[in-house]
Amino acid sequence: MLENLSIKNFIIVDKLELNFKGGFSALTGETGAGKSILIGALSLALGQRGESGVVRNNTDKSDISATFNTQGNTYAQEWLKENELESEEDNLLLRRVVFKDGRSKGFINGIPSTINQLKSIGELLIDIYSQNSHHSLLKNSTQREILDNFSGSGDEVKEIKEAYKNWRNLYEENESFKKNKEAYIEEIKELEEKNKQFKALDFSLSSWQEIQANHKMLANSSELINGVQDCISRIDNETPSVTNQINQLQTDLSSLSKLDERLINQLKMIDSVSLEVAELVRELDQYLHKLDLNEELKSKVESQIQDTFEFCRKYRVKPEELDSMSINWQDRYDLLEKLIDKKEITEALIEAKRSYDEAASVLFRKRKEGALELSKIVTEKLRDLSFTDGKFEVNLKLIEPSINGNESVEFLISTYLNAEPKAIQKVASGGELSRISLAIRVASIKKANVPVMIFDEVDVGIGGGVAEVVGKLLKDLADDRRHQIFVITHLPQVAAQSSNHYKVSKDQVDNETISQINLLDENGRVKELARMLGGVEITETTMEHAKELLN
Repeated sequence: MLENLSIKNFIIVDKLELNFKGGFSALTGETGAGKSILIGALSLALGQRGESGVVRNNTDKSDISATFNTQGNTYAQEWLKENELESEEDNLLLRRVVFKDGRSKGFINGIPSTINQLKSIGELLIDIYSQNSHHSLLKNSTQREILDNFSGSGDEVKEIKEAYKNWRNLYEENESFKKNKEAYIEEIKELEEKNKQFKALDFSLSSWQEIQANHKMLANSSELINGVQDCISRIDNETPSVTNQINQLQTDLSSLSKLDERLINQLKMIDSVSLEVAELVRELDQYLHKLDLNEELKSKVESQIQDTFEFCRKYRVKPEELDSMSINWQDRYDLLEKLIDKKEITEALIEAKRSYDEAASVLFRKRKEGALELSKIVTEKLRDLSFTDGKFEVNLKLIEPSINGNESVEFLISTYLNAEPKAIQKVASGGELSRISLAIRVASIKKANVPVMIFDEVDVGIGGGVAEVVGKLLKDLADDRRHQIFVITHLPQVAAQSSNHYKVSKDQVDNETISQINLLDENGRVKELARMLGGVEITETTMEHAKELLN
């Protein structure tokens, strides 16, 4: 849930603090008042590309912060945990600062973050549908995405993509091998030698770090020996030595504790110190003994370092990259070995294709079930939106195996009785498309995991009784307690259905245009609805009509 939005020096906003409630909220105002500012500012906080033009005149930077409550949003909580950006509570703070020269900075819970990170977490928090969203609905890719989200096929989609890539990569490598067999055989020999030399190196990143530490120690062995000997001397041999002073303290405290038992604890403390000092001397002696015997280790360490650097120079890698690179070399070698063995590559290709077919079959079943359910729900919503005999259908058409599965997804519609359903773009006019898009969005959102939905003037071209139906549809979405709905609208019938009504206005202050957004009380709502109904002159009739809309 979006709880707060703070906007500073953004376009025509100097400073704005908005606290939001749950449920259905409407934002209204005259054309040009700045209703799109809310979307623009919020989009920046969610990782949209920033430009210097958003910074208000005569200021250095725009600063936008959005606070969310992530309770119940397991996807967002898991993302924050994986990226080590979670907070102790369910509060999430996204912040974006855009400078006049176009540079920008992002923060998640006060921690500097990349813009891609803002975008990734933003996609789990808010969906924004603009008045032009219905144009993207004409794309098969958008239709497929809507169906997959509705049917909860996220995991299956990931699996099919991975299975397809694995199968195709293996197939393409095999085809390439057939054409360039000699080059591949030469590469196998090179990899075999490289892997052999790497195994002889007996390298690991942890052992390399230990070798470097030993090398540093051995290079400074003289200084270390003298320093440690000096430490031991101060503890045991100098006058007065640390040991002698501790012994004297033990004697004195022992005598004093006989006079006052409350000094027993202090006596125990000095006894403990005495034991710790004795242990320190013992460990320092051991360390000296190791340094004295390290000539053989020194030779071994220097040899290992030299061998490692020679290997790295030969194959143009850094020691820190060797572990991961060696895995890549071995994987490549194993693949080429398969390619040489015709039987093995044939079996591997069969297995890769079988994995793909299995994943494709599971995805198809989920899509088919989702298609039937979505078709039914959208058809019902279309009838609510005055498509009395309208019918919506999700068509799954078999295609050649692809990264998206074995079927294409196409949305079909018929707008009158007994008409054959056809592709949306071939049937619907501009006004109809707006209503169809809204019906599909409202139907598919019911199963969406994203808790906040913003509809930016999606009701353009809708009026009369249909407008009231649109308002009720959006209100129903918010009433299921899973979604927080925001609607930017010019329609009083839609705004009247909201639980929270915000008015966007602009004023002239010191020769500057400043935009404001305010939550309206009951009386303010009546006046704003009357303005939306009646235009410039607000009459008693429009005021009464506005009151009727709210009741």
